[in-house]
Amino acid sequence: MIDYRKYILSNGLTVLTHEAWDTPLATVNVLYNVGSRDEDPRRTGFAHLFEHLMFGGTERVPDFDAVVSSLGGENNAFTNTDYTNYYITVPVEGLPTALMLEADRMESLALNAKALAVQQRVVTEEYNQRYMNQPYGDMWLLLRPLCYQRHPYRWATIGADIRHVSEATLEDVQAFHERYYRADNAILAVAAPMKHEEMIAAVEKVWGIPLSQPQAAASSSSLGEQSDRCFAREREYLQEEEQKEARKLVVKRDVPSKAVYLAWPMCDHWGEGFRACDLVSDVLSTGSSSRVYNAVVRPGRLVSEADAYISGEAGPGLMVMSARVLPGASVDEVAEALRHEAYLLADKGLSQHELEKVQNRYESTFVYSQYKAADRALSLCHYTWLGDTAMVNREPEEYRKVTTEELQRVAREVFRPEHENMLVYEKID
Repeated sequence: MIDYRKYILSNGLTVLTHEAWDTPLATVNVLYNVGSRDEDPRRTGFAHLFEHLMFGGTERVPDFDAVVSSLGGENNAFTNTDYTNYYITVPVEGLPTALMLEADRMESLALNAKALAVQQRVVTEEYNQRYMNQPYGDMWLLLRPLCYQRHPYRWATIGADIRHVSEATLEDVQAFHERYYRADNAILAVAAPMKHEEMIAAVEKVWGIPLSQPQAAASSSSLGEQSDRCFAREREYLQEEEQKEARKLVVKRDVPSKAVYLAWPMCDHWGEGFRACDLVSDVLSTGSSSRVYNAVVRPGRLVSEADAYISGEAGPGLMVMSARVLPGASVDEVAEALRHEAYLLADKGLSQHELEKVQNRYESTFVYSQYKAADRALSLCHYTWLGDTAMVNREPEEYRKVTTEELQRVAREVFRPEHENMLVYEKID
């Protein structure tokens, strides 16, 4: 159980505090409500570019990383389709400095032509190394536009075209920062071995803004779902029309083996079947006793590895099955074997024992994911962004509510031939 308190500053910043008495460290986690789905289709990759620019320093703190290192701490960030997240972990004595660093770069980031040019080169090099020069590295660059025709999930976080980043102007990035890097578009979580009152006092001191009253006393026990702001649903995006026929894309690449990816559209995070979809992917592929492993990896030796997973976005996501094809097996044979397991689950369902097994696995993974205080801080931000902070403690219970009937119903809704999107990697001759 994660105990927390929630506050709203008068500048709109949402603040969560967590008393983490199991660590001598303090973590400051800041989630900005901006991901690649918020980008202009003509200016993609900006959310990820800003992940890099935010470490460029300010007039007050020219070298962000050097200050964190001097405190004996660490910091990092990540960008996904939905939001951008930053964290700093330091010995608890360094908490005021960590808060100052985050407030400083939120309000006074040094955006100049030199800083932009440096990070444009860094991101372009990352694109070349991670996406273009790695086997299967461009998978999401290919699969997303195959599955999405309208929704901004159709491009990956690195961008639809790296030239959007390399040709960005200083005015472009300044406008992006002004629009999204604001206190009222952010969620701040502090986890430290301190009282809630001490942590929020430290936040208030650094930001220099008095607390507003309505949610200052909200807590993990008293805060109801209805009082939560849902950052994740505050903007509207172009929605997909229902897919009417299967799509297929075949590419030739310098890869060690042929590979196949099958993807079907699924509901958004608030859809009735979201958790059931997640459990469907676990039934299919998690562990050596999973259906796909037993059907195509172990006995048939059709593939060297196979997987099933959901993409996990807040908006309409994807159910994905993938496999690396062994020599002697055909792509079509492997794809049909994967489909067979998906359709079998939809047609015949599963036993209560099989469902409980993946529910148990989910719960253990969820509990372990909150082992570190830094992970708890991220979880608090994530569920607050989704609009239900209290779900940080209730998620396993919600997964336990999924029934065999619901899981089979969702499998039937997802695994429809006309909704299939197939990406094939062939080897260069």
